[in-house]
Amino acid sequence: MKTDSLPSIPDKKYFLISEVSNLCQIKPHTLRFWEKEFEILKPKKRRGNRRFYQKEDILIIREIKNLLYLEGMTISG
Repeated sequence: MKTDSLPSIPDKKYFLISEVSNLCQIKPHTLRFWEKEFEILKPKKRRGNRRFYQKEDILIIREIKNLLYLEGMTISG
């Protein structure tokens, strides 16, 4: 996976959607869409439906981005 240009993931337990958006260089609305399309992507939701992602979620998002944008795969595929 090409993560050379992506920022390193800080050592903390939870990340807000805005932080994940910056770390993965993907817009927040795309992240919310991917949650509906990929069952493996399930951030914790707390306090008014706020999303809290973990490091594992960020790694999954980066892999999804790689498969869709670099490898040319489709969501249905």
